[in-house]
Amino acid sequence: MASLLCLCLLAAVAATSPGRLVPYDLLYADGVRAYFARDWGRAAELLQRALHSYAGLRAARRACRAACCREAAFIGGPTGAGPWEAALFGRVLQRADCLQHCLGQRLGAAPSAHRASHAIRRDFEQREPYNYLQVAFFQLKKLDQAVSAAHTFFVANPQHLQMREDIEKYRRMSGVKSDNFRDLEATLHWEAYEAGVQHYDADQYLQAAARLEESLTEALSALEECRALCEGPLEDEEEEEEEMQPGLYEAIAAHYIQVLKCRQQCVLEIATKPGRISATEDFIPSHLDLLQFAYDQVGNQALAAECAASYLLFYPTDEPMLEKMKQYRTELGEDTAVTARESIQHYVQRSLMEKKLIYYAVEHLGGTFNDPDLWTPDELIPENLKEKHREDQEKQKQETLEVEEMEKRGPLPFEGIAVTMDSRRMNGTQRVVFDRVLTESECKDLLRLTKAAGEAGDGYRARRSPHTPHERFEGLTVLKATQLAQNGDVDWRDAKLLLQASEKSRKIIESYFTPGKKLHFSFTHLVCRTAVDEEQEGRMDLSHPVHADNCLLDPEGQECWKEPPAYVYRDYSGILYLNDDFQGGGLFFTEMDTVTVTAEVHPKCGRLVAFSSGKENPHGVWAVSRGRRCAIALWYTHSQEHAEQDRVKAEELMEQRAVRQDRSDGEQHPGADHSGRSSLEPLVPNSGARPTSRRHKPGSDRTQHPKELRARDEF
Repeated sequence: MASLLCLCLLAAVAATSPGRLVPYDLLYADGVRAYFARDWGRAAELLQRALHSYAGLRAARRACRAACCREAAFIGGPTGAGPWEAALFGRVLQRADCLQHCLGQRLGAAPSAHRASHAIRRDFEQREPYNYLQVAFFQLKKLDQAVSAAHTFFVANPQHLQMREDIEKYRRMSGVKSDNFRDLEATLHWEAYEAGVQHYDADQYLQAAARLEESLTEALSALEECRALCEGPLEDEEEEEEEMQPGLYEAIAAHYIQVLKCRQQCVLEIATKPGRISATEDFIPSHLDLLQFAYDQVGNQALAAECAASYLLFYPTDEPMLEKMKQYRTELGEDTAVTARESIQHYVQRSLMEKKLIYYAVEHLGGTFNDPDLWTPDELIPENLKEKHREDQEKQKQETLEVEEMEKRGPLPFEGIAVTMDSRRMNGTQRVVFDRVLTESECKDLLRLTKAAGEAGDGYRARRSPHTPHERFEGLTVLKATQLAQNGDVDWRDAKLLLQASEKSRKIIESYFTPGKKLHFSFTHLVCRTAVDEEQEGRMDLSHPVHADNCLLDPEGQECWKEPPAYVYRDYSGILYLNDDFQGGGLFFTEMDTVTVTAEVHPKCGRLVAFSSGKENPHGVWAVSRGRRCAIALWYTHSQEHAEQDRVKAEELMEQRAVRQDRSDGEQHPGADHSGRSSLEPLVPNSGARPTSRRHKPGSDRTQHPKELRARDEF
């Protein structure tokens, strides 16, 4: 309580001091308190001031470091300045003094007052204040500012389900203009880069060169800002016993190497578009590659040659670019000097110097270094680290593929569901296992429905399986189940549960693999495979041979032919298991050879395995050697023309029944299900952990009680 009072007094004093920048974390905490107190005007004011303070702090650090680099430079000192320690550390102390004085003047307080916790810094990096701001502005009837705040947050958080819904609501509101959807934190180099690439792809090379030059200039400027901000306190250091504390030089080396590693990673930061996880590879070199081609196309060989020479600083043995350089020298004349850009020369030389120091530290002092660049010369890496460097590069490529897959995923639309295995754990791509999709009681109800499949199914009726003579196969479509319910042969609730469970699975798979892109049902089949007891001895076959779901697998040719009779329009597949009281029957994935098993999935109630339907996921089912294995087999397509028509008919029958029931019981809502199957309800924002889950959607007028917040860094 005392610490909280001190912090509040600090904020109050800072607010009244002329020229003083109030710490952004204090403003942010007060703004969120006002938000939960529904004091929208004060919340909007404080949150905007917090964003302004955050930007001001970054600008002050950037400006002071630039100024002090000039005022207290480490090079060019007088000769014979005395012992090396005095010469070196004298300059270090001068630089520290300069920074303290400069920041103190700009911030109006000691720089230490502006050190926020990691959680607060992460909130600002992820644009969290805009999430609060959009609601505050909406409540204040300031639609244009609400839309801009919402859009700014959504650009950096495209997988945020609630904000996606809010954005769609804003688009439908009268008075909202298209130019209200602007990114208030837009990075200049990304806007210019994307515009330049669009012009480039449209063969508009003059416009492409102008925007790419702008992007390169802004990217190098953003890089310098990022590098300046790396010179912060030593982080992630655990408390050690006094005798284990590093000495002077070890401590200096550790902090300096941390700064160098941070500077090296800055290229990934500027190369990562807001809202994305993975960076654009070779972001700086790719500018030069595009520029040299664009200038060549518009007839400016001098600038084309300059860009080619600059590109060769990164990849000096690139044969196509070397050939282009020969061509440019011939066209310009051998006497014409062609040199790389000075800014690029400085960039490469500085980066190589830092890499050399980092690799020396890793080799002799320990630690690791994930080199962000693909162009790092092999000779720069110590011999004993080269093998690890190659392994890291391969690992980085694999992680990039996984990150690209992750970026396509959306948030799960239901509570309580767990991702048990993802593509990495399943040694493949576009594969996932979810648990707790159904409850035990729901599995039992659906298993009761499977009995009807054996008595009056959709064509198999407990006949021998089409895939093996050692099992019986029973199947039931959603339309047949609804017709059986209409005839009184099965419970309406069980038939409805089949529709609900399959729809729930569709929403989960769509949100995980293809957020924003509609998946339609292609076919839904409640199936059971039962072992024929007298046929199991000496059995060598599978319950379902290895295959792919939308192409004809050719193991010898290592190919999968997307042609009839394959269901070429299928995009994703799923299996929702209902039981595990049997032997065998597990799903397995293989390589294209159909024999090298890469992953296995063991059935259990409520487990949903989902995967893309193409050649990347050959799969089969182990033999069911005892008992009865039941599951809902699901196939999905992006093509609406191939949507499952039986499902449309089944839903119509279900709706007709609901209308009749509504007429007979006016108190019951059409189609309402009072069976208590709560796991099929969509996700409702959790009122527990983070403030993001307690925000209102536009138009919501639910009351919200103020949330008690902890002091500053614990907030």
